[in-house]
Amino acid sequence: MLMVAFIVFIAIIGFSLSDRKELTWPEKVLRDTTGYVQMWFYKPAGWIAGFFEDIGDLRRVYEENEQLRMTAAAYARDKVTYNFIKNENERLQKELHFTEQQKQMNNYSYLIAQVVSVSNDANNRAMIINLGSKNGVKKNMAVVNIDGLIGIVNSVTPFTASVTPITELNETSPNSNSIAATIEGRENESFGILSTYNKETGRLSMTRIPENDKLEIGDTVITSGSGNIYPRGLRVGTIESKQVGEFALTYTATVKPSASFDHLTEVFVVSVPEIDDSEPGDVEE
Repeated sequence: MLMVAFIVFIAIIGFSLSDRKELTWPEKVLRDTTGYVQMWFYKPAGWIAGFFEDIGDLRRVYEENEQLRMTAAAYARDKVTYNFIKNENERLQKELHFTEQQKQMNNYSYLIAQVVSVSNDANNRAMIINLGSKNGVKKNMAVVNIDGLIGIVNSVTPFTASVTPITELNETSPNSNSIAATIEGRENESFGILSTYNKETGRLSMTRIPENDKLEIGDTVITSGSGNIYPRGLRVGTIESKQVGEFALTYTATVKPSASFDHLTEVFVVSVPEIDDSEPGDVEE
């Protein structure tokens, strides 16, 4: 029996190794059976492998989303910083152009100051700046911004100064310094006094305008330098209207201030160079 079985086995091997075009029916049955069984094992294994692969993909997507969110947050932060720096750079360039232009015109020095507080006291409206006598600030120095005249220094401490804005001009007040003014481009032909600020209309009143003055609506009002308080050439505002004054001998005009007094953060203290009154031949003892 063993010999017969061995011979049959050898015969089957030889038959399977022969050049055949088709499989035998036992081979077909075995292959189909094996394929069917493999299919039932392969599908669950594929599902399980796909499940864990999907979990891995979800984790990668989550990590990518977290990275994108961090990148978006950093971009938003950097954009805000960029916009701030850009606006600050433009503002500083504008202020630098202003100071250089004014220096060329009048040989004034400008001290940049920060507004640290603003008083809301109806009887003493003033703003405090962070420059004082240690920085060369003195009483009665004019204060401006890039748009125009703001006010005048009324008191000084070593490290701060109090500024009275021109919105406190009142000809009936003994502490109010009127502003001698003229018209830009016609400095020797026009003259007036800015003496009162109307808080309801937000306009300055310019009085004592001569009858033959050629002042016109739209003219730019600047300080004339008369009175030795406000230096000449500081822009104040523009003429909005012109009326006949008292006794029909002079005119008055309404002036719209060039500067805005809301949310002031930075101003310039105008330093006028002192004039040397000594004679060339004088010798100090």
